[in-house]
Amino acid sequence: MTLQPLPVVTVIVAVYNGAKTLQQCIDSVVAQSYRNTELIIIDGDSNDGTQEILTRNTKNLDYWISEPDDGIYSAWNKALAKTTGDWICFLGADDFLWNVGALQEMAVQLANIPEDRRVAYGRLMLLDNDGTELFAVGDPWDEMKARFKQLMCVPHPATMHRRSLFEHHGKFDETYRIAGDYEMLLRELNTGNAVFIPDIILSAMRQGGVSSTPSNTIRALQEVRSAQRKNGLPRPGRAWLMAMTRAYARSFLWSMLGEKKTRWLLDVGRALMGLPAFWTKT
Repeated sequence: MTLQPLPVVTVIVAVYNGAKTLQQCIDSVVAQSYRNTELIIIDGDSNDGTQEILTRNTKNLDYWISEPDDGIYSAWNKALAKTTGDWICFLGADDFLWNVGALQEMAVQLANIPEDRRVAYGRLMLLDNDGTELFAVGDPWDEMKARFKQLMCVPHPATMHRRSLFEHHGKFDETYRIAGDYEMLLRELNTGNAVFIPDIILSAMRQGGVSSTPSNTIRALQEVRSAQRKNGLPRPGRAWLMAMTRAYARSFLWSMLGEKKTRWLLDVGRALMGLPAFWTKT
């Protein structure tokens, strides 16, 4: 078997007022045993000390800039213009690579993926607000392929994008505020296939982001439907309809019972289904 050269892996981080967690994110990339990497950070003109962190870390960054932008997908598009990597992953300032060998393990797998596969993903560890492990997510593509056309079920911070994905499909659509990553992947995976790498937890993500409240969950699902229509899927599927129904039910309970009781009740429901607690942990 011919050994393939290992790829250059680019890590892109978009940040705005992320001083509390950005250094951990940077450190997780710098500490990688795999050195064939580049790190690009785009800051949206933060005012909380983020710029000072970037200045202190300049020697560890291949490129960074701090200026006003139009959201996370605007920042990612700026970064794409600067990257030279063969494969690209996108992290938020709240995310970090799971261990020092994560990119080494991933690069070995990426080197042997056929050229026509432009998306590969591992598993993502979910953390509570205190950084405590909850559980890892990420399932085989054969199980997710049909579902992906209805919902975002690929863990994006644990996803690698081949450079040619963007050469073929273009940039992120900056009109989206939450589901632009889903829309980009749907351009490829509506008819194409992804590769699941089951034995690698690539990254970790704290819960409580922009799509975690009931109102933002509803908005995210609305954007998902917009992405589906844009990519030739005119009718919502059963999984999307059920997800939207649950989101509206959570919103109703939130308004009637308050956040604390609703979170407890939702985790009771998860326990009855044999699932670990989530809502009371985040």
